[in-house]
Amino acid sequence: MANHELTRRDLVKAALSAVPLAAFDWDAIPAKADTPNKDAFDAVIIGSGLGGLSCAFAFARKGYRPLVIEQHDKPGGYATAFERPGGFVFDVSLHSTSVGERNGVRNLLDGLPEITDVEFLPHPYLYRAIFPEHDIRVEQRDVPGYIARLIRLFPEEKQGIEALFGDMGSMWQEVMTLSAEQGNVDMSRFVEEFPMLVRYSGQTWGQMADTHLRDPKLKAIASALWAYFGLPPSKLASVYYAMPVMAYLKQGGYYPRGRSQTISDAMVKFIESRGGKLLLETKVEQILTKGGVASGVRCAGGREYTGRAVISNASAWHTFHRFLEDDGALAPYKERMAHFSTSLSSFQVFLGLKHDLVRQIGLKDSEVFVLTGYDHEAGYEMARRADVERGGYGVTLYDNIFPGYSPNGTNTVNLVTLQGFEHWEPFEADYAKGEKTAYQKEKERMADILIRRAEEALLPGLSKAIEVKEIGTPLTNLRYTGNYRGAIYGWDQTPDNSGGTRVGHTTPVKNLYLAGAWSRPGHGYAAVVQSGLECFGEVVRAWS
Repeated sequence: MANHELTRRDLVKAALSAVPLAAFDWDAIPAKADTPNKDAFDAVIIGSGLGGLSCAFAFARKGYRPLVIEQHDKPGGYATAFERPGGFVFDVSLHSTSVGERNGVRNLLDGLPEITDVEFLPHPYLYRAIFPEHDIRVEQRDVPGYIARLIRLFPEEKQGIEALFGDMGSMWQEVMTLSAEQGNVDMSRFVEEFPMLVRYSGQTWGQMADTHLRDPKLKAIASALWAYFGLPPSKLASVYYAMPVMAYLKQGGYYPRGRSQTISDAMVKFIESRGGKLLLETKVEQILTKGGVASGVRCAGGREYTGRAVISNASAWHTFHRFLEDDGALAPYKERMAHFSTSLSSFQVFLGLKHDLVRQIGLKDSEVFVLTGYDHEAGYEMARRADVERGGYGVTLYDNIFPGYSPNGTNTVNLVTLQGFEHWEPFEADYAKGEKTAYQKEKERMADILIRRAEEALLPGLSKAIEVKEIGTPLTNLRYTGNYRGAIYGWDQTPDNSGGTRVGHTTPVKNLYLAGAWSRPGHGYAAVVQSGLECFGEVVRAWS
């Protein structure tokens, strides 16, 4: 009975932590009783990605004083933007996210009620997926329409399509129930009341899809968003595909006016207005410990900052392999981490076009996935090997979301593909020393291939319209974020490292915590914000 009960409790824990849907209970966390000391910090947070910023937001909101230390010259991690000549401003990572509505305006970021000045606008279509024989535009917030579209394409699979999306919808409702009840459910009835979570717990998305679908092309189309999660169906945890995709289909996809940098800047504004502090261009070199207890950090130049807790929004790998002195006590924790696979990185080509090519062509899409086949397993291997000639890629056309995104009469275009880090390892040492001749040649070669492919498939005349070109590689990601191997999703969301089995916020080092994509629940804008809030909750509860 004890083992069975533990399994059911793990299922609840997994359900609540696997997806960013459980509302953070602010009322359950007491505010700090005394007035913050302007010369002392309650928490020192390494890294200003959204996981770190949301954690700092929570501390500041409840009367605590956080210090956020960031190596880059701007906050946000992957939620940043950069400007190039001609007035072109490029978003580093955000393509689309779901947000809530408040007083008729899409500006409600879950868990961050005071952030009111970031407006989100809908994509004209949720997304477009181009396969060799199928070109599918998915409408915003129309799950029945999407199901009907799939049935028209594969009428013989009608029953299976309806069953699969029925299971996804039921799973959605189960998680909503768990969210509303904050996991306080009758454990003896969990199996009966949450059958979808029980049925698919521990399975991959591929196994879940195989339960109902037969046609490989249909399975591929239903799995078209796998790149958002960095793993093909055979490796990706079922809940971490089914739930976010269902949320996306139901709630729609939105993009912030002013780019993702506005989200990060708004959070910093709130943090500083409540007495918190952000240090930019400051690199943490060591986490200070005494007797196995974290007490602060030492930065480049020797300056030290102390706090009651240290929260690392840096990669978990770097946190334990570079920031901490280890007398052997951390070996079991490091051994556990060694069994997890690190997510893919990305290769991006940011283009500023000298005329409005998108309007001239008549494209109405804002996010397009171009896939060369229906075998996502092969597509993943191509990405892992950095095969830009044959692998899939994405195209974002933000000018179709709202006017004025680009300078008048121009376009901003982003080409992106997932990539493994291995291809770039031979360039790493020279890159770190500033010797980039071979690296520059290779990244230009890859960029030219992607430009040619996008020109042939979607944007005729693209190559001649380019005014500004910037290229980001896995080494770029490593340089600016410090993420191990340039990872964009932290550790992979495999069944054995997802939900309740994923590395949590607490660590073997007392008063040292993790927040962000490497911790629970995982990657994605909404998920890392939830991670930061949950991490704060665990810290404060440990203090009480």
